[in-house]
Amino acid sequence: MKLNLKEIPRVETVTEEEFLKNYLKPQKPVVIEKLIEDWPAYKKWDLDYISKVSGDKQVSLFDDRPINSKYKFNEPHTSMKMSEYVDLLKSKPTNYRIFLYNLLKEVPSLLNDFTYPKVGLRFVKTRPFLFFGGEGSQVFMHHDIDFANIFHFHFHGEKQCILFPPSETKYLYKLPCALISHQEIDFSNPDFDKWPALQKASGYIANLKHGETLYMPEGYWHHMTYLTPGFSMSIRAVPKKITHFFRAVYNVFFMRYFDNFMRKVQGSKWMAYKNRTAIKRTNKRNNFF
Repeated sequence: MKLNLKEIPRVETVTEEEFLKNYLKPQKPVVIEKLIEDWPAYKKWDLDYISKVSGDKQVSLFDDRPINSKYKFNEPHTSMKMSEYVDLLKSKPTNYRIFLYNLLKEVPSLLNDFTYPKVGLRFVKTRPFLFFGGEGSQVFMHHDIDFANIFHFHFHGEKQCILFPPSETKYLYKLPCALISHQEIDFSNPDFDKWPALQKASGYIANLKHGETLYMPEGYWHHMTYLTPGFSMSIRAVPKKITHFFRAVYNVFFMRYFDNFMRKVQGSKWMAYKNRTAIKRTNKRNNFF
């Protein structure tokens, strides 16, 4: 059996009126195939270009090891120069990824290569981030802390994106005081005997190629697999739904600090509790005992 996933709708272009009516208001994802063809980045941005303009930068790298009492969600595992990392990506598959690479801070010249789409959203222009991955590397299932509306632009190669709306959270084995699902789940080939509630979850899937844009609505869960080496850029806008705004405030100003405190106090016991509780709560809620 496979996950219940349908293809994310695709359009070549979208007007502001169409985006607001068909996607933002109903909170539905969409792939926009030709939104950025007039950007300089569309022709310029590939791994060689990134290495050229930022090769001397020391970058933090993450791999696919589970989050534990030592490593937090956004805590890197090693580092190297960008040029060395690009060479690694081009030479062989690797689990090493770059997470939240800050364009404005690290390579300001890259800001000249794109503009913000006019789709009726007020994007946070101080926070454009790049994400890199090697062939076969994965970003575990999670949702963003701020419940933002996200435009995700992909460059160089191809990546697979699996999305679930917030309504499906009850089936995803979400860990308490966290933004992630249970990390032992293989969303590319799930074991429904071990994770039976996943059979009830309804989501979306799409493969992004160079120059394509994915709109991810507020609070959507996402799991990414780099089918080839490549990178993406995300820009974000604050949530429109008032309940999502307050959940974002709770996550940013309370939940993450409480979780860090419990990690410090209880260490691996806290992580074990969260993993057990995710399974127990999800199975009980969905009548799997």
